[in-house]
Amino acid sequence: MSLSEIKDRLHAAERAAGRAEGSTSLIAVSKVQPDERVRAVLDEGHRCFGENKVQEAQGKWPGFRESFGDIDLHLIGPLQSNKTRAAMELFDAIHSVDRAKLAKAIARIAQEIGQCPDLFIQVNTGEEEQKAGILPGEADAFVAECREMDLLVRGLMCIPPVEEEPTLHFALLAKIAERNGLSGLSMGMSADFEKAVAQGATHVRVGSAIFGERDYG
Repeated sequence: MSLSEIKDRLHAAERAAGRAEGSTSLIAVSKVQPDERVRAVLDEGHRCFGENKVQEAQGKWPGFRESFGDIDLHLIGPLQSNKTRAAMELFDAIHSVDRAKLAKAIARIAQEIGQCPDLFIQVNTGEEEQKAGILPGEADAFVAECREMDLLVRGLMCIPPVEEEPTLHFALLAKIAERNGLSGLSMGMSADFEKAVAQGATHVRVGSAIFGERDYG
């Protein structure tokens, strides 16, 4: 699909949910995409992108920022503690804060450099053993712990189990966010972003539907 088609679907989902058109940020997930595909989306005027790995983003985005100016760059993949500083210097938002060790590293570096990206806590709503994220039952305590470190948590993020109805997970994430006074909800991908918008998503992460299938070869 074209970028304009995805935006049309996104705006239609917002209207259907009784929400203001444009109230959901569309993160174009550019991980493992060749530069020419990314440049084509930039040429269309889109400026909000998501990457999974710090190292890949370091090789790609400084050049694009020189050419295209203001870009809103989001880290949506797991963050290793030893890459925290590099991530904080490159990204405008980190969606994968998932453990106390990482939160402490972010808090320490934020004090040193005097700035901090927008932070989203990843919640493992499906309680899957192989997946990162804070368990739903521990999310309230972790939000409080982050706030005690003077971290400004913007919201929550989740990736529902592939085989389960995503709406249930989006609703759970929204409930946790509401009771913790968090406005940001990073949820929904190419296959289910309209369902996420219906549950209040403020950020949807769409990759293959915009860029085409990724080439991992």
